[in-house]
Amino acid sequence: MADPASEKRERRGSARRRRSRRYNPDGTMTLIEHVYEFRRRLAYALLAIVGGGILGFIWFGVSVGPISSLGDLLTAPYCALPTDVRIEFEGRGCTLLQTQPFEAFLIQLKVGIAGGMVLVAPLWLYQLWAFIAPGLYSKERKYAMTFVGFASVLFAGGAVLAYLVVPTALRFLVGNFGGDQFATALAGDKYISFMLSVLVIFGVSFEFPLLVVMLNRVGVVKYEQLKRWRRGITFGIFVFAAFATPGNDPFSMLALAVALVLLCELAIQIARLHDRKLERKRREEGWSDLADDEAAPFEYTPSSIDEPDGPEPSASGRGKGGSTGGKGGSGPAGSANTDDIT
Repeated sequence: MADPASEKRERRGSARRRRSRRYNPDGTMTLIEHVYEFRRRLAYALLAIVGGGILGFIWFGVSVGPISSLGDLLTAPYCALPTDVRIEFEGRGCTLLQTQPFEAFLIQLKVGIAGGMVLVAPLWLYQLWAFIAPGLYSKERKYAMTFVGFASVLFAGGAVLAYLVVPTALRFLVGNFGGDQFATALAGDKYISFMLSVLVIFGVSFEFPLLVVMLNRVGVVKYEQLKRWRRGITFGIFVFAAFATPGNDPFSMLALAVALVLLCELAIQIARLHDRKLERKRREEGWSDLADDEAAPFEYTPSSIDEPDGPEPSASGRGKGGSTGGKGGSGPAGSANTDDIT
């Protein structure tokens, strides 16, 4: 009798072989195997996020060499305010207010998970990619990898821009309004939520130009359309920036709007170069004079089977003098077929 443990190991080994590229290059699976694969990849991704959250929770209060702690990085824009408009408690320096029990713990947990997801992003993104990639062609995988790479760089660029703009925006909002009647002592939860929302909004907004480039690559939008829409896109970007930036301060709005306008103009020029290259290729292949709804020209030479008056193949039993059961079918083949029928 076989050992249950060995049978279980054998089943796991066969499942790994079915998922491997060597034994299953096409990545074909049944529906239930897809469900199991999704569950497995999701579990690995969640484990990576949990591990990253633990690291981020520890990093919130601990500096790593020359890298400041997460808490210091997030409170740096607030601590950059002039001391005459910001409240400092004696012996504590620059601190945020805790207005509810466990508020500091929840803030550290939230920031730790967000920072940990960024730290271990290659791990959980790989699990997502490993689940999707087997269903893509090599060209589609190349486009997907390019998209993910540029999307990561643009998101990081947007977050860095937001981090650089926030101190100026806070200084403008806090220092220029209220006169001597107000002093700033921000609650920790509201300030951290403000910082995270600004970073996410700037990062996600920077993905829009990349979306324009990818839509042009797949033929959804053309450069001529983008050229006609340029003014409308610019106006829409400024309206979006006015509503999307938290606090509605002019510095964040202008920084986001100007950066997006420049990136969109770069995307439009990339679309122009791509369409020009595509048009040059169409001219070289003789496709430039054809309308989009016109049938493609092709040459087709019919074979002898397609000719209506041509000789029919004798193997089918329908040649002259050798028809199967037809008129005048009196040859040996006809008798043989008659015997077969009877």
